[in-house]
Amino acid sequence: MPDRYKTILLFGAPGAGKGTQGKILGQVPGFFHLACGDVFRSLDITSELGKDFLKYSSKGELVPDNLTIEMWSKNVHAQTVLSLYKPGSDLLILDGIPRNLNQATAMDDYLDVLLVIHLVCPNLDEMVLRMKRRALKENRLDDADESVIRHRFEVYDQETKPVLEHYDPKIIQEINALGSPAEVLQHVLEVLVPVQNEHFRNPLNTGRG
Repeated sequence: MPDRYKTILLFGAPGAGKGTQGKILGQVPGFFHLACGDVFRSLDITSELGKDFLKYSSKGELVPDNLTIEMWSKNVHAQTVLSLYKPGSDLLILDGIPRNLNQATAMDDYLDVLLVIHLVCPNLDEMVLRMKRRALKENRLDDADESVIRHRFEVYDQETKPVLEHYDPKIIQEINALGSPAEVLQHVLEVLVPVQNEHFRNPLNTGRG
């Protein structure tokens, strides 16, 4: 078994901005962002793994955890082969995975989780309003129904709480998700940079003083 990937997990309810924060961090040297959706979108559907994936997705069924993790593992390995992700110098930023306790337990073999950033929504009504505005802006009218949005939050709470409890409370940092993207990023970096400095040298540091 190779060394586990040094990892930061991004958690957050729908609309909390974990995807936005992950994409921003992925542009910064020393971080590599990978969302679960990226794994599915990059899958070769003519491969055996892709065909297995299609068996479930084409029926609207959830992809089994073991298949999801296999797809994720092969995707990450491919990123390292292409030198897009350099485990020796990059922190892996994950969002959208692990989604449940079973995935979290199985992924312990692959991940050395250094920090869990939990984007929290202290004002549910404000988050619902944000989601409705986003749905209208992106012309996702089916996603603008308030009862549907509130149900998504309920499902998230049910699925995510056991995952968070899987990790040491000492590495979990809660950050208010209701600020602007720049404000939230500032608070994310406040907890993230010390972890990066502890485990990796500054990738832009040439050693010349």
